[in-house]
Amino acid sequence: MPGSPDDLRIRCSVLGPVRAWRGEVEIDLGPPQQRAALAVLLLRPNRTVSLAELTDVIWGERAPATAVNVLHRYIGRLRRLLEPGLPVRAAGQYLLRSAGGYRLEMPADAVDITLFQQLTGQARDVLDEGRPGAAVALLVQALELWQGPCAGDLDPQVLAHPLFEAVEQDRIATVQSLADAALEAGDPQQALPILRSTAADLPWSESLQARLILTLAAAGHQAEALSRYATVRTTLADELGIDPGPELQAAHQKVLRQELPRPEPAPLPAERTVRPAHLPAVLAGFTGREAELDQARSLLGDEGPATAPMVITVVNGMAGIGKTTFALHWAHQVAERFPDGQLYANLRGFDPSGTPADPAAVIRGFLDALEVPPAQIPADVDAQAALWRSLLSDRRMLVLLDNARDEEQVRPLLPGSAGHLVVVTSRNRLSGLVARDGARPVTLDLPSVHETRAALAERLGRERVAAEPQAVEEIIARCGRLPLAVAIVAARAAANPGFSLTALAGELREAAGSLDAFADSEPSTDARLAFSWSYRALSSAAARLFRLLALRPGQDLGTAAAADLAGLRIRKVRPLLAELARAHLITERVPGRFIVHDLIGAYASELLEETENPVQRRAAQQRITEHYVRTAYAANRLIEPYRHPIDLPAGTEGVTPVPLADAQEAVAWFDAEYPVLLAAVRQAAQEHLEESAWQLAWAMQQYFDRSGHWHDWIAVLHVARDAAARTNDQAGLAHTYRGIGTVYSRLSRPEDSYRELNRSLELFGEIGDGAAQAHLHLVLGAVKSRSNQHQRVQEACWHSRQALDLFTAAGSSVGRARALNNLGHTSALLGDYQAALEHAQTALDLHQELGDRHGQAAAWDSAALALHHLGRADESITAYQRALEMFTAQGNRYFAAMTSRHLGDVYRDQGRVALARRSWQQALDVLDDLDHSDAAQVREKLRELEPVVAQPVWVSPHSAPGHPAPPARGSAVDLRKSVHRRQDS
Repeated sequence: MPGSPDDLRIRCSVLGPVRAWRGEVEIDLGPPQQRAALAVLLLRPNRTVSLAELTDVIWGERAPATAVNVLHRYIGRLRRLLEPGLPVRAAGQYLLRSAGGYRLEMPADAVDITLFQQLTGQARDVLDEGRPGAAVALLVQALELWQGPCAGDLDPQVLAHPLFEAVEQDRIATVQSLADAALEAGDPQQALPILRSTAADLPWSESLQARLILTLAAAGHQAEALSRYATVRTTLADELGIDPGPELQAAHQKVLRQELPRPEPAPLPAERTVRPAHLPAVLAGFTGREAELDQARSLLGDEGPATAPMVITVVNGMAGIGKTTFALHWAHQVAERFPDGQLYANLRGFDPSGTPADPAAVIRGFLDALEVPPAQIPADVDAQAALWRSLLSDRRMLVLLDNARDEEQVRPLLPGSAGHLVVVTSRNRLSGLVARDGARPVTLDLPSVHETRAALAERLGRERVAAEPQAVEEIIARCGRLPLAVAIVAARAAANPGFSLTALAGELREAAGSLDAFADSEPSTDARLAFSWSYRALSSAAARLFRLLALRPGQDLGTAAAADLAGLRIRKVRPLLAELARAHLITERVPGRFIVHDLIGAYASELLEETENPVQRRAAQQRITEHYVRTAYAANRLIEPYRHPIDLPAGTEGVTPVPLADAQEAVAWFDAEYPVLLAAVRQAAQEHLEESAWQLAWAMQQYFDRSGHWHDWIAVLHVARDAAARTNDQAGLAHTYRGIGTVYSRLSRPEDSYRELNRSLELFGEIGDGAAQAHLHLVLGAVKSRSNQHQRVQEACWHSRQALDLFTAAGSSVGRARALNNLGHTSALLGDYQAALEHAQTALDLHQELGDRHGQAAAWDSAALALHHLGRADESITAYQRALEMFTAQGNRYFAAMTSRHLGDVYRDQGRVALARRSWQQALDVLDDLDHSDAAQVREKLRELEPVVAQPVWVSPHSAPGHPAPPARGSAVDLRKSVHRRQDS
């Protein structure tokens, strides 16, 4: 039975590999030269292509005498493939013989290049009509036809012909037109994915990079735009020895002056589908590996998303062999087959610190990428893995796990459902993952001499490589064909175009040393050769800094931390960091933050052991740890200046904390350093700097609490507690017990909280710290006041009175104000509302005198509770609004949520249903995000809320619709009289 027309329809593709299909069945197009002939015809649709042009493209000057006969055979075979059953000498339907050549006639929608040209032509037309938005849609559609470089599966000598180069230039021009149109239409986000991908492939195209920078800034990513400019500037300087041109500089200035309009963020839908795209860019200079790429592609097969099993691929090979480069290249090629996104993690299996990435931390990063609230992530790694697998059960994702140490590090990270691709790179074979989990290995051996020479030509230019063939051969031999070593040599050559390759080969010949940890049985595969050569070219100061980088606690570090590590001023360390970056020994990820590659870090560790004695190493370790402790302590004091302080030891010479101007800068510093600080606490404990470990944990408390990172907080505190216990540091134990008790209260574990806080209270009593005891009574009063048990609330009242007596005796106005507020709150809970109002008013007066914004907010909240129960609803609403405003401004999400909850209670009692519902929903959103047990109670309030018509609301000329006017900022108020009197002042 004959098939339908669609079953027989021919489609061809040249924007990527040269391919053809009959219906849904792909046609095997034969050998490369035959496919090259079809590619030429596809690029000249409906036009006669002469035999001379076909010969020139396929063979160039190497054309054999029999070229014409060979071409006739190729065309005959292609005709039989495209038009089976046609007599040999019959006129073809698609491939037609014409005067002096051949012509391919196919419908426009059957050839991707023709469709691409039609869409770009339509885009030009609508641009001329002044409709850039419509042009953006057409250009995106056109560029999505591309599946790789034009005819990318053909011989490089064929692709060097101007015919293919012209098509590539059309693609680049189209991407640039897309960027321009998107900027003009005010829709930069549409262009970003394609623009990012293309710019990554063409790092030296200043015009393309300039457009990416402008588009990033217009899309609201100004920091990334500035970082991109810094990266491009470094690339141009290091690789080509030039400065940015006028177009790049102009784009940079526009971003600095913020001359590009930023679109308003679109409102988020009720449910969002998160599609992360975390694959790093493909690294420049990738060549060869065709056999391994074919092997990797074959592992995916052709099954559809619903039926395809999970594919686990282990890319293994020696250090520096190019596993990450290969994995990224392949992952980008197949990323489109996984519509729910891509995730990436460096597992640091062979990190010089000896601390591989914890699977729990990696899963935590993946869950963050999928926008799971931090507080909803369980502490147990098995529970985290279960949550991770559940989230992926109905998705189809690509997961790249780079630099794995062993099977046990990988297994918790594996999805549990079909349809995913997991790519693992490792220096080990991970045989257990292959045997037990069905992983498929792809082993990378050293590239051939031809491939290594091609990589050098890609980086340095064909002319330069061809001019000194003997030097190139020696460089390849002395680098052992190891891609990482070759890349370092090439970077030096590119940064110094005046250096001869013969001279560089001579430097390699004279270099000494070997990298034992990454050596093979063959000396030619020793990577230390390249590392030591790069290291020896450094100044003595930069070389010392490089060695000390082995002591960094995290994967990256900032300029100020590097300065303290070396015991130098920042102005002295900046040029040293720049020198290391130029030598490609470190990478500046964003301005002022630097990453050390793990192989190079290993070399730094070896050098540190060889050149710095134990006393010097210990001193540097203490400096970097003290840097984080002192800066975190200062940041904590800016965020919460009225917290009872701890005593830090005298500062070490050469340590200068980061200067922070205000609380906003302090929070920003914590945001940037957060992963490093977590690692710094653990490193301090491991390196027997126990006091620093618990002091750093103490200094992070306010940031942990306000950001809701309670699981990380409890983990850090346990490390700090154990460190203090090892040295029997009573003060350290008392402070960590207090912190643990506070976190348990946030996690709705009241009995655990009381236990830890009582331990802390006892210890502070034993060491005679009366001020700390007073603060513990304050904390215990606050924690117990949250209980629904009458006895606990009475105990809270007792603790608050104890705190008040102790603070009064000590003359502490701050402590007295907070104790009075706690006493007011507990009095209200016990039903003595007039006393509660008196205490809250006194507390507010004191907090206003002190300028304590947090204390003022808490006092307004306590007063509002009392006013509500005294029947003064409007005044209660005003007080709650002031508390909510202050808590929100301070970033204290939990207290803001509780204030919104109580404000909703007042609105409900007034019959103002819409306002009650809004306040409760605001509270619920935060409590759900923090995974707090109070969320259930608020959810029940919303569920029980009856759909009552809201009562008319009087609107003051000084207030927002539906709300009484809040009091003026900083004004002293007598709550015992009437809040409304403030509206007339």
